[in-house]
Amino acid sequence: MPLKPRAINTFIMYKLPAAYFTGVRAKAISDTSCTTSVRYRWINQNPFKSMFWAVQAMAAELSTGALVMSVIRESGQPISMLLVNNKATFTKKAVGRINFVCEDGEKIKEAIEKAIESGEGQTCWMHSTATNKEGEIVSQFDFEWTLKLKNK
Repeated sequence: MPLKPRAINTFIMYKLPAAYFTGVRAKAISDTSCTTSVRYRWINQNPFKSMFWAVQAMAAELSTGALVMSVIRESGQPISMLLVNNKATFTKKAVGRINFVCEDGEKIKEAIEKAIESGEGQTCWMHSTATNKEGEIVSQFDFEWTLKLKNK
């Protein structure tokens, strides 16, 4: 069973306070996807009257990272996760409520299974797409996660 958005949001409040105070929240999570959201407001603005890129990155990273944490939890194995690389593209001003969706649950599940079977570290690129209320893409992010079975 995947993590619940409420548990993820509590985690954010205690472990990622910058994301929490700028309004980043988990909205939905399943075995295959995760949706996070943040609304443009004073605390997360840039000088150009849109959402600061780093706030978008936090919401996008959470949409991928929450899936990783959920699959690790389901595996029951001691697996470490670390973000090692990212890429981003910005195509439109981020104003209003922005939703970030990652649908790479199966991809991360395969990487974790491979890490468990082989005992070797694995990497996995995960994609998050940000859209505004009109459904227009405002930004896209790719994150490279590394996964490794911890030594017991």
